[in-house]
Amino acid sequence: MKYLITGGAGFVGSHLAGTLLDRGDEVYVIDNLSTGSIENVEHLKDHARFHYTIDTISNQPVTAELVDRVDTIFHLAAAVGVRLIVESPVHTIETNVYGTETILTLANKKRKKVIIASTSEVYGKNTNVPFREDFDLVLGPTNKGRWSYACSKAIDEFLALAYFKEKKLPVVVVRLFNTVGPRQTGQYGMVIPTFVKQALSGRPITVFGDGMQSRCFTDVSDVVKGLADLAIHPGAVGEVFNIGTNHEITILDLAKKVKEMTGSKAEIVFVPYEQAYEEGFEDMPRRVPDIGKIQKLIGYKPALSLEQTLQRVIDFFSQA
Repeated sequence: MKYLITGGAGFVGSHLAGTLLDRGDEVYVIDNLSTGSIENVEHLKDHARFHYTIDTISNQPVTAELVDRVDTIFHLAAAVGVRLIVESPVHTIETNVYGTETILTLANKKRKKVIIASTSEVYGKNTNVPFREDFDLVLGPTNKGRWSYACSKAIDEFLALAYFKEKKLPVVVVRLFNTVGPRQTGQYGMVIPTFVKQALSGRPITVFGDGMQSRCFTDVSDVVKGLADLAIHPGAVGEVFNIGTNHEITILDLAKKVKEMTGSKAEIVFVPYEQAYEEGFEDMPRRVPDIGKIQKLIGYKPALSLEQTLQRVIDFFSQA
């Protein structure tokens, strides 16, 4: 199989590229390096079945040529990270919505399958946990930029599924839940790389709010395996899938675990949300996926524990 990965020099995209190459596939990557890094794919550049293009997907002639060369597209290019989203809402909305529209339009011309990477953020303030794919999406008010990311990704989903229903374009929507692992940067607010770097340097480990908000962290190796398996299963077309783990941990307990595993003497300090982001910032108290649907279809089951993933991240930053 031949695959195109938009955002392929990003954290998830680069790991997905490696997994597909290991399976014997041919991989094309396009990335404008706005949040991705060429270092993420440096180890793949000499591979005979790996091809990369440094450009934006809004360059339609370039993207159209890449779409023409492949069988399936993984659309991962997006604005990522809470900090970036809060600080640059225009960029967030335009990047996500226009980028997805471009990919779907080009894919539809050549009838190429598209795997759309969405996010657990679309569940918004829904308190019915664990989140199931057919649950309501409950977003905050439009005057809070924090919700612009969730809204833009929900529009991506609506558009993709509309292409499937109206134009019969084969699409799969996947909602990723807190994917973590080596090569992830804390630059845009990702909590685990931030905690690990703070702990290793002895700087204060900064917990936002009271730390009682909980998340489910999944190793990127498990996530990309799930993505690759969904891409080749005919039963996935036209459907929405959660991908993650249902092992839940509070952010405060996560900070304590990172401190313990690194042997750090760093102090854990609490930072109010309005100081970390903006006045009136709203967070989701819990974010837990129901993964029954993806388990039933492809036998998806995360292999790595949180402790194993944390150790991988600690080792990565220790060697950097």
